Amino acid sequence: MLLSNYQLSKKKERLVLLLLFFISIFSRIPVIFAYGDTQLDNEWGVIVNNLITHNTLAFNYYDETLRFPSAYMPPLYAYYLYFFSFLNLEIANYIKTILLSQVLLSSISVILFYKLNKFFFSKKISFYSSLFFSLIPLHLYACSQISSISLQSFFSILFFYLYFLTVEKKNFSSIIYLSIVGSFLILLRGEFFAIFLLSLFFLIFFFKIPFRKILLIFSITFIILSPYLIRNIVVFEEIVITKSFGYNLWKGNNPNSTVEGNPQISNVIQKKINLIPRNNQYGINFDQIFFEEAKKNIKEDPVKYINLFIKKFISFLFIDINSSNPSYYNPLHYLPILILSITSVIGIILSDKKSNKLNLLIILFFVNIAIFSCFFILPRYKLVIISLQIIFTNIFVDFIRKKFFYSNEQ
Repeated sequence: MLLSNYQLSKKKERLVLLLLFFISIFSRIPVIFAYGDTQLDNEWGVIVNNLITHNTLAFNYYDETLRFPSAYMPPLYAYYLYFFSFLNLEIANYIKTILLSQVLLSSISVILFYKLNKFFFSKKISFYSSLFFSLIPLHLYACSQISSISLQSFFSILFFYLYFLTVEKKNFSSIIYLSIVGSFLILLRGEFFAIFLLSLFFLIFFFKIPFRKILLIFSITFIILSPYLIRNIVVFEEIVITKSFGYNLWKGNNPNSTVEGNPQISNVIQKKINLIPRNNQYGINFDQIFFEEAKKNIKEDPVKYINLFIKKFISFLFIDINSSNPSYYNPLHYLPILILSITSVIGIILSDKKSNKLNLLIILFFVNIAIFSCFFILPRYKLVIISLQIIFTNIFVDFIRKKFFYSNEQ
C-alpha cells in the first residue's frame, strides 16, 4: 500500500531527527575524551563528597571542619552527580559516565530545539538552525564539563517546547510535564523562579489558559518542591531554595569586580566570617554577611555599579572584550557567538510584535540577561541564551529569505 503524503512527511521528519541526534552524539564523544573533566572540582566535589560520605547535602564553607547542611547550591545537579555514585565506578569511569549522560541530554536537546523551532519556522530553517545549535563550539564543549549548564540548557529548551505545546493543545498531559520540568529548573537554578512566574503570567493573560489549569501547575510544582522546602524550613527556619544570593551579589559587586566577578575575600570580611556561630545557621549567616557588604558597596557608589551592570549586560548580550579566560578569544568560540549576537538583535527588531509567543521569548530573553547581570557573567552562561538567540536569528534569516529568495518550503 502506498504511503500517504502525511506518512511520507512523518517518515522523512523522523529521519531528520535521527540525523540531528547522531550528528550531535558523534560530534560530542571526541570532545569529552579530549577536553573532558577528570574529577569533581570546587563546590560540586565538596557537596557530592558529603552526600556520598555523610549522606547529607552539606558544604564546607572554605574549612573542612565546618560541615553544615547547605542551601549554598541548588540541589538538582548535586543529586544528579550523586545518582551515578551508586554505580560504584572508579573515579575516571564515574566522571566519563556523567559526561556521556550529558552528551545524551545535549543530543536530545537538539531534537527538542528542532521541534521548538517548528512553532515559528519552516522545516528547512528548523533543521539548519538545530544543526548549528548542535555544532556551535560552546555547546559542544559544555557537555565535557562537570557543570549544571548542560542540564539547564536541556531543561530550558524542553520547558519552552512544552510551554508552546500547552498553549496550542491546552491538554492536561502537557501541563503536567510543563510543571515537572519547571520544578526541575527551579531546583537547578534558583533564579528560574522569576522566569517561571513570568511565564505563568503570560499563560493567564495572553494565552488565556483557564485558571484551573494554572492552579494545577502551581499544585504540581509545589508538590515537587515541597520536600526540599520542608527540609530547609526545618534546618534553616526559612523558606529557601538556595542561600547564596548575597555571596553571588557581592562577588559581582565589590570594588575589584569585573564582568566575571571577583571572589577574593578581604581581611575585614574574613574577620566577620570567623565570628559566625558554628551551627546549622552558619550558611545563612555566611550569605548575609556578603549581602550586607554588596548592599553597602552599591549604596556608596551607585554610578560605578550601574555602569558595571550595563557592562555585564552588554557582555552577556554580545561578547566579553576583557575575559580572563585565554581560550575565550579562540575564533572558533567568539566569532560564532558574536555573529549570532548581532543577527539575533536584528531578528528581535524585525520580529512580529503581534505574536505573543515571540513577545514572551523576547521578554524572557532580556529578563534572563538582566538577572545574570545583577551578579556576574561567566563564559559558560552564554549557553543559557544561545538557543533563544538562534530563534531570533532565524527571524532575520526568514526575513531575508522571504524578501530575496522566497519559496514555499513548508
